[in-house]
Amino acid sequence: MVAKNTICVWYDRDAEAAARFYAETFPDSRVDAVIRAPGDYPDGQESDVLVVEFTVAGVACIGLNGGPVFKHNEAFSFQIATDDQEETDRYWNAIVGNGGAESDCGWCKDKWGVSWQITPRTLTEALKVGGDEAKRAFAAMMKMRKIDVAAIDAARRG
Repeated sequence: MVAKNTICVWYDRDAEAAARFYAETFPDSRVDAVIRAPGDYPDGQESDVLVVEFTVAGVACIGLNGGPVFKHNEAFSFQIATDDQEETDRYWNAIVGNGGAESDCGWCKDKWGVSWQITPRTLTEALKVGGDEAKRAFAAMMKMRKIDVAAIDAARRG
């Protein structure tokens, strides 16, 4: 059953491949259902994958194979909170190392163009504290691509 509120992510024709990659990469993630076309339609044929119901880190999603008309951009991203450098590296390397691309400040894109923020909790905690600690952590983050947990912790301490 589809959740009451679900994030719908548009793909060209790769929703199932994306959902399976996310399920293999993130805990509490899975492919819940693959829904196929019951008949031919203008851009496809009977049995083509139309919709994939999946879960990413506990969040219900639908992947819609809507075609090439709409492209992903940074206005939407998944943010994954990490506990340490090992977890940060694992997710970052999985996304970037499988056809994705690095960006700045902990952002990257997967090979389907979906944006991800791989954000260590220490960074979020520093920003919540505010004041000089937040300013130092923020300044350190602004120089990074993948977040360096030790560097953020050092910046927090001053």
